[in-house]
Order: sequence, then structure tokens, then C-alpha cells
Amino acid sequence: MAGNAIKGAAEAALERWKAEDRPARGEFKYLAPRTTPMDKETGYSTPNFSYAYAAQAVEVEVDIETGHVRIVQVVSADDVGKAINPGLVIGQIEGAIVQAQGYAILEDFQTSGGRVVTDQFSNYLLPTVLDIPSKVESVLLEIPDPVGPWGARGVGELPFLPLVPAITAAIHDAIGVWMNEFPFTPERVLRAMGRLK
Repeated sequence: MAGNAIKGAAEAALERWKAEDRPARGEFKYLAPRTTPMDKETGYSTPNFSYAYAAQAVEVEVDIETGHVRIVQVVSADDVGKAINPGLVIGQIEGAIVQAQGYAILEDFQTSGGRVVTDQFSNYLLPTVLDIPSKVESVLLEIPDPVGPWGARGVGELPFLPLVPAITAAIHDAIGVWMNEFPFTPERVLRAMGRLK
């Protein structure tokens, strides 16, 4: 939405520039198309004006003695529309994966009696450079979005969403146990394996 607003404002400013109006300023208000509920007879609806898709494959190592999960590598295929700045898009994907890794493995937010218990970096762990995967491969699928500016799509949270399910499947593949709670802390992994009560 911001991209369409910026594009429209830039085009309006360019028209003023061509008309010798200095400084050339432009304004543009972009409103997303109206959403509609699903028609029960036809199944048709317009629930959102733009969609994007992502798929990920993850390789993990699970230490069966300590329960520690380490992500070795991630392949992330993301439908980004037109990648106007591919390096920036890849950086966004890598950043989202590291953030999602923290969410999936380290960030164990806990409260007690309405108070936050994990309120320090010593007990609410965030990923550091030592935690990130050895390899993150970004596969950019460039299928232009008809509504996005120059065919671009938002990539913000897109790579964040599939990582937990991908890690869950990788842990199952590694140790034969389905995890049903995350973050996948060592205690939870050991408990799922029947090594902790």
C-alpha cells in the first residue's frame, strides 16, 4: 500500500516538474480495493487485494543428550512479485528467518501472576550471530502482482510464517517425535523424547 502511495505521489510530482513547477511536489492517496465476503453459492470473494506465498525446507541437528536444536540450513522460496531491489529482498528474507528462528527455538516468553518473568536478556534469549543457520538460500519467485507498484509484493512477514512448521517437520524427521509446543527449548525436546518428566 505504501509503495502504491509513493509511486502515485512521485508520478504527480513528475507532472508538476514537467510543468516547470519548482519545487515539484505531489500527493497521492492510495486506498486498497474493497474486500468482499465469500458468496456461499459461487464461492467467490475478494478477501484481500494482494497475496504472497512462501515455502521452506529446513535441516536441523538435534542433540539427543541435551535436547538442543540447531538449524543448519534453510531454503526459503518466496513469491515476491517483482523484486525491484533483489539484494534488499534477500536481506529481508534472511532477517525474517533469523527472527523466526528466535521465535521458534529461543524466545520463551513467560508470565506469572500477570507479570513478565522473562524480562531480561539473560532469561529471554534472542538469536545471535552464533545461532544463525550456516546457510540460508533465498529463492525469489518473481510473479508480478497486478496491484503492487511495478508488480512488487510486500515481503515483510512472508518468510517468517512457515519456519516453525518447517522446523517441526525437521525435528520429527531427525528424532521421530512430533513437537506440539514451541519454542523448541531443550527441556521441551527432552520431554517430548520421554527423557524428562
